[in-house]
Formats: sequence, C-alpha cells, structure tokens
Amino acid sequence: MGDRVSTLIEHGDQLFQKRGQLMSLWQEVAENFYPERADFTAKRTLGEEFAAGLNSSYPIVVRRELGNAFSAMLRPRSEPWFNITIDREERLDRDGKAWLEWATGVQRRAMYDRPAQFIRATKEGDHDFAGFGQCVISHEPDLRQNTLLYRCWHLRDVAWCETYNGSIGTIHRRWKPYARDLMSLFPGKTDPRVAQKLEQNPWAEVNCRHIVMPADQYEAPVGKRWRTPWVSIFVDADHHHVMEEVGLHESPYTIPRWQTVSGSQYAYSPAAVAGLPDARLLQAMTLTLLEAGEMAVRPPMIATKEAIRGDVAIYAGGITWADAEYDERLGEVLRPVTQDKTGIPFGLEMAAQTRELLGAAFYLNKLTLPPADREMTAFETSERIKEYIRTALPLFEPMEIEYNGAICEATFGLLMRGGAFGPPEDIPESIRGADVQFKFKSPLHDAVERKDSQAFVQSAELIATAVELDPTAAAVVDVRKALRQALSGVGAPAQWMRSEEEVEAFAEQQAEQATLEQQAQAVAGAAQAAEQVGLAQQANQAA
Repeated sequence: MGDRVSTLIEHGDQLFQKRGQLMSLWQEVAENFYPERADFTAKRTLGEEFAAGLNSSYPIVVRRELGNAFSAMLRPRSEPWFNITIDREERLDRDGKAWLEWATGVQRRAMYDRPAQFIRATKEGDHDFAGFGQCVISHEPDLRQNTLLYRCWHLRDVAWCETYNGSIGTIHRRWKPYARDLMSLFPGKTDPRVAQKLEQNPWAEVNCRHIVMPADQYEAPVGKRWRTPWVSIFVDADHHHVMEEVGLHESPYTIPRWQTVSGSQYAYSPAAVAGLPDARLLQAMTLTLLEAGEMAVRPPMIATKEAIRGDVAIYAGGITWADAEYDERLGEVLRPVTQDKTGIPFGLEMAAQTRELLGAAFYLNKLTLPPADREMTAFETSERIKEYIRTALPLFEPMEIEYNGAICEATFGLLMRGGAFGPPEDIPESIRGADVQFKFKSPLHDAVERKDSQAFVQSAELIATAVELDPTAAAVVDVRKALRQALSGVGAPAQWMRSEEEVEAFAEQQAEQATLEQQAQAVAGAAQAAEQVGLAQQANQAA
C-alpha cells in the first residue's frame, strides 16, 4: 500500500513540477488581465489591493467583457440554451421528440438547482477560459442534499496529462481541507493521526490529493477489480494514506481547452496571447500620459534661490514670498519651465488605437452580428450571415464542443444513472440504443438556423415564380419535409407538430371531404338542371 501511494504522489509531483514555467506565464497574464487570480506564483492576503501596480483598467475590462459574454451568449438563463437529441435524428418520431424535450427540461432544472452551484462554477470557469484558455470544473452528485454539485478549481492546484489519442487522462488535484471537514467527508476512513491533529488544532489543514485516472493504468488492490473506465482516488498526502478508491463511469472533471499546440497538454488563450503585448504597452503609455498631463497642469518651476523666502507653494491658493529688494530685471523670481505639449494629443491617439487593438484581440468586435445600415435583400442577408459565421466560429466552436457539450454529457450520464429520467422501459423505441447528443443555442447556431429559414423562404419565392411558367414545378420540393425542417430550425416544440401519420390521415380526410363536396355539387347541379327541365316542360304544356 505504501509503495502504491508513494508512486501516485510522485507521479503527481512530476506533473506539477514540469509545468513550472507555465505558472510564471499564467501569473503574468493574471497580473495584466485577471488580477483577482494572480496567485499562481505569489501568495495573496485578504484585503490586499488587486490592481495596485496597474495604470489602466482597460485590459481587465476586455477580459471581463469576454468572460461575461460566454455565459450571456452561450448559456442565457432566460431561455433554454441546450436541447437533447440523438445522433440519427431521422429515426425520431413524435413520441421520441417529446421525450427528449421533457428530458431537456429535467436536466435544465437539475443544473440550475440552487445547491448545485452551476452558475457560480461556470462563471468562474468562463473567466479562467478567457484569460488562460482553459478551466477545471468538477461535477458530481451531492448525496447529502440529493442534488448535483458543480465546482470550479484553481488552475494552480490541478495538473494533468494526455492519453495516446490526445484526450485528457490522469488528473491530479491538490487540496487542503480542514481536518474536521476531512473526517466528516470520509468517516472512519482517515488516518488516525488526522484525529490527533484535530485535537491539537481545530483549524489544522491536511494536504490531500484527488487523483482521477483510467482504470487500466491503475494497479487495483489485491482482490479488487475495476469494471469502470475511470478510478477516483482520494489520498492523504501528509500520511500517505488512501481514504477512498471507487470506480467511475466518466471523469468527474471537465477541462475545456481553447487553443492547443502540439507537444503540450495545456492550452492557451488566443485573446491573452495577442493582447498581452498591447496590455503592457497600454500600461506604459498611460503612465507616460499621466506624467505628461501632470507636468502640463503643474509644470516644474525655476526659482531664484536667494530671492525666495521659505518654500515654493505651487498648490492651489499657495503664496510664495520673495525678497522685496530683488531686481526683476534679472529675471522672474519664480517661472515655469518651457514645455512642448504638442505630443500629448498624439499620445492620446496612440492609446486609443492600443485600446482598439485590445478589444479586437479579445473578440469584442466579433460577439454580435453588426446591425444592417440599410434594407438588404434576402441574398445580401444570407451572405452577411455567412461572413459572421466564418469570423465567429473560432470563438464559439471550442466553447460549445469542449465546454458546454462536455458538461451537459457528463450531467446527462449522472442523471440517467441516478434515475432522474424514470425507468428505462419508459424511453420511446425510437431513442433506445442511440447515442445522445446536444444541440446548443448560440449566436452561431442562430445564424445557421436563420440561414436555413432564409433558404426556405427563397425556395418558396423561386417555386412561386416557376409555377407561373410550369404548374408541375410545385412537385419538385417536398413541402411537408421542408416545412418540418424549417419549423424545427426556428425552435418549434415537437408537441406543436402532428406526426407524419396524423398529417397523412388529415390530408386523406381533406381529400375525401373535397371529393364529397364535389359529388354534392354535382348532385346539386344535376338536380338544378332537372328542375329547370321540368319547368321548361311545364311551360311547353301550358303553351
């Protein structure tokens, strides 16, 4: 046991040691863009001013705007931002779509349950993602409150390595809980020395490790075999004691990575990489402009030492006393140094350009579709949306796939195994055995859906024009299928739409009713004709 625990701790120490230089980079990024997180290589104390060494707050503002935009645009609380679907949507029937919509509501309520702390964890993760290109969010069932629990962990305390296929494998997280909390979380499983430590100091901390690794890479204890893909190990690092070893169906950590480079398991923020030189430049320029402005308002003075009585008072309302016998023809007793102030407007212009570059580095000019300056045709609108998709894709795609998608998939697995979706036999036949996937609502997908709906409108216009030339042109497009796809694209609930069988029966009913109406009209026409013939015969007889 001792050798196995020592090997685990040594492996984690190597992972933390190898990323030492990266910690320095993260510290530099944090000091410029995220001073609240600037404790990678420095230790913060409560009450310490975060941005004491900065001259401009604009780099912090651009990071804050990008971090807030992630949740506002990709996870809006006011509307459902994800939908559960399957890999082969053509298999879905009306019952399957209705069940998926119901399951989406169940998962949404579980994620936004207040004890789950989903909003807090993702808010912290969004700003780590914007500043450092990655974040660490854990998701697990909280059995005490019968709910889920999401938490965001400091990048300083987590290290990981990749598997052969580039996915994240073993994860080590450093953790320093209080001794009393540790004994409460693992009753009867802690080392006896933890209880002794608690008696000596109620606020004593214990160095612990949480290790998650693939089961095939971990040596199982004698007589134990893992039947799950992952293993979770809680280790008391101070006493080399394993407190818990359990198998997991999926990793409890989601680590979305923005921009990766070959040869490193850690990602980078393209916004911070591009904006860091401009942030340093802006701080230096702001300091220079502040000094230049202060010198312009309160310029340095030249004083005649022999003629001045006392100190030079250049503050508002100050009086400087001079010798009455001093001859002014020799020069003024107190006079400002001549300065050239023409460079200040040029400096302000350069600072404004630097702030604009910082905003572009943090994608602030790519977050929304620019408003149209004039009325556009359908083709112009479509091309404009295509251009927006091309520019916004690098920003939204990693967030949707590795961030939102990973958290939603892990949450779905936890809820499914916890029985939140009811018994498996209640699942419709069209869903059983299919791979669950998630579709997200974002400006990118909104633009794509608008593109599809615009194509439907354009097709309708073309068909209307073609029918005037050839009435059979209306049969080219399957209107029912196109309409279903267009309605699904704009987010129409499945309960609003009839099934294909119901629509077919309705169409047959309409056709049958139309046939009956035609027959009735024919009978009515024949009766009217017979009546007219009878009247004509009566008229002839009378004549």
